[in-house]
Order: sequence, then structure tokens, then C-alpha cells
Amino acid sequence: MFYCRDNELRDMNRRYIRGDFECLIVYGRRRVGKTALINEFCKNKPTVFFSALNASDKENLEALSKAIYEKDHPGMDSAPVFQSFEAALDQITHIAEKERLVFVIDEYPYLAKANKSISSRLQHIIDHKWKNSQLFLILCGSSMSFMEYQVLGYESPLYGRRTGQYKIQALTFKEMTAFNPTLTTEQQALVYGITGGIPHYVNKLDVFDDVDEALKENLFNTSSYLFEEPENLLKQELREPAIYNSVITAIAGGASRSNEISTKVGIESAICAKYLKALLDLGIIKKETPLTEKPGKKTIYTIGDNFFRFWYRFVPQNTSSISAGRIEQIYAPVIKRHLSDYMGLVFEQMCREYLLRYATDLPIILSDIGQWWGTDPKVKKEVQIDIVGSPVEGDEYIIGSCKYRSDPVGVDELELIRHYADVFGKGKKYHFYIFSKSGFTKGLQELGDMGEVNLVTLDDMYR
Repeated sequence: MFYCRDNELRDMNRRYIRGDFECLIVYGRRRVGKTALINEFCKNKPTVFFSALNASDKENLEALSKAIYEKDHPGMDSAPVFQSFEAALDQITHIAEKERLVFVIDEYPYLAKANKSISSRLQHIIDHKWKNSQLFLILCGSSMSFMEYQVLGYESPLYGRRTGQYKIQALTFKEMTAFNPTLTTEQQALVYGITGGIPHYVNKLDVFDDVDEALKENLFNTSSYLFEEPENLLKQELREPAIYNSVITAIAGGASRSNEISTKVGIESAICAKYLKALLDLGIIKKETPLTEKPGKKTIYTIGDNFFRFWYRFVPQNTSSISAGRIEQIYAPVIKRHLSDYMGLVFEQMCREYLLRYATDLPIILSDIGQWWGTDPKVKKEVQIDIVGSPVEGDEYIIGSCKYRSDPVGVDELELIRHYADVFGKGKKYHFYIFSKSGFTKGLQELGDMGEVNLVTLDDMYR
């Protein structure tokens, strides 16, 4: 069943109905649902769907020839092979002269790797034949850096030929709840924290009514798809997966600055920077800087993909027990008891997402939202604010705290974030928000009723 992506699908269908030539670029990290979106769009439409291979130019020409032939001869095992890519693309031109045709090149970076001139060939045929045709061209790719620089970038032969682009992101918490609507809010949050809102991982986790059982069967199990997914993805995308694995392990273990990471991995800083960039391009890690400050000495690296963060937090240290089939013995004391701590950073992400995309009646129009950290000059100690929301204009800010714990949050938390707001900067007006999984004490609720703080529960975010 196809979930979410309604806006993208609606826009693609609007463009299709219009009848003009289209060249759409669809890109995003692996497993995020790009191909599922394209397949849903292509239903009941004349389509040539070519999935490029990480193989030779000759093998890709054979695959393209088969895709063209299958349009009118579905189910055939073999197909005549065009003499060249020019001949194959000329056949696409011929079909598009007679009917509205969707032509998909999935995993376009593979084709560009095998055929160095393909982008120039497409540019030429778009300019001279396709731009006045009924063709609906879709170029799709998972290599973020390639799609952004080699397809969308100014120096690309295809620059200026696209008519639209879709960067497919992971689902938000609220979007992801459509997959398992019968789960409790807390269960939904945990599924989101494990999968990071990646539809493919949500499906593979396959939660029916018990997240614990799903984890034991579909992740902490050597025969399961998810057990080896991070390692398989690194092998598929990168030439030296072992070193990348070490870099991610270092970050998962608490190293956050480039010099700390390079020291832990045992490689030079300049070399480490190249590995970090590749992981950034894949969306596995991310760079963070305190909101309102420019990137610099305070910039840190964190694992940006929640599935990778979850996997590296719980799998490597328990691999021996999992391989020995002892997950039942270790799950409760070694894994389950730490899940609430793990969910702390996930909950912060969910709260920022809620304010930026779903909250109504905010006191300011948000320009940006993130976290902030800096030194408290009075005690010479670093403090961290979970949420800082900056305004489009003016000097009013949102200051927020996020608590994913079993006991209600009390008045002391409001006093703490008021103090942190003073460290962030005096002379500004602040609107305070506190998010809690388990509600609030009576005293804090009374202050909320008086308008001194906005209180939001996990259930409030789910509605």
C-alpha cells in the first residue's frame, strides 16, 4: 500500500495532465521511497521504466532496450538490442510523437558512470527534439552529491533543462503514523526513532502490535534484512566501507569534532574530512552549529540518520549475543532499559519538526529552528538549549525543552530554561515551550494556564 507523498504525487499528476514536455529530477537518500513514488505516479500511464545498472555501458544499453520493448510487449524474456543509445533514445522520441509517454531513468548516476556522455546526449535531444514533445522525462538518483552537482548544478550539461525537482525526504513523525495507525503514541514514537521515518525500514520492521517483538524478530536477528542493512548500504555506496564504519562508530561513541573523529579512527585530519564529506552527502551524518552562529569552531558532527544511530547504538556491542541466539536473554536488561535514553535526541527532533511544520497559533513566524549551546559566564559551564526558534523579523524567540521520561515535568524545568535564555542573550523577548512524554506537574500546569509557558505532550503532537 502506498502512503504519504500526496503533495508530490498531486503535483506530478498536474504536470502530466497539462501535456507539456517535462524533465523532473527526483532524488534523495536510498530507501526513502523515490521509486515507490514514481511507480505510483506511473500507474495506468504509458511508461518506459529503465532502472540503470551499476554495470557496463553495454549492459545498460541492453537493459534500456528491454525496457523500451517491454512497453508494448510485457512479460517478454528477451528483446532486440538497439545499436546505440542514440538509436534507443530516437525510439523514445518516436513513441512520444504518438502519445503522452513517461520515460523514467531510475538510478541515473549508474548510467552516467557507465556512459560518460549521456548527460550531454540528453541535453542535445531535449533541446532539439523533446522540448516540444509530449514526453514526461524523470531522472531519479540516490547519490545526493551527484544529483545536486552533476544534474542540477550549474556546470552540468542538463542545467536549465529541468522543469521541476523533488528532493524526497524521510517522513515526519506525523506522516509515519499512517503505517501503523493502531499503535499507541509511545509505540509510534519508538518506531519513528528506530526507522528515522524511512518507509522501507518501517515496512521491514513490520510492527503488528508489539515493537519489542518486532525488534527481536526483524532487527536483532542475524537472518533479518535490517540486521545487516547499514553494512550492506556502506558496501553498496562506498569503496572503503571498513573505514567509513570506523568513522560512524567513532561518532556514535561520542566523538563529535573532526579532530576527535580522526584521532579515534587513526587517520589524518585531511583524509578524515573526505570520509566525513561522503557520509554527509549520503545523509548518514550531519553537521550542526548552534543556531544563530556561523559554522566554525563550534561545528560538530552527529549521526543524522536515526536508523544508523539506533543500529550503531545497540547492534555492534551485542553482536555476539545476537549471533548466538540469546536475544531473549539480553533484550530487557541490555537493550530495552536504554530505549528511553536513546529516544531523548529523537524526541528533540520530533518537537522541532512539530513547531516548524504542524503547530498552529505560534507567537512568532519562524525563520529557522534548531538547538543552541554555549558557555554560561557565571559558572564557566556549557549549557545546551534543546530548541531555539528564530523569527523572520524582530527580536522574539522560542526557547524550548524536551523531556522524554516517565515522570511529569515540573516547575524547575521552566526556571532552568529561563536561565538558559539569559545565557543565550539578554534584551530579547522569549516564548517558552516545554515538551513532555509523560505530562506535567500540577504546579507547572497552572503556570501553563496562566500563559507563562506553552506545554505540549506527545499525544498533542500526534493529533
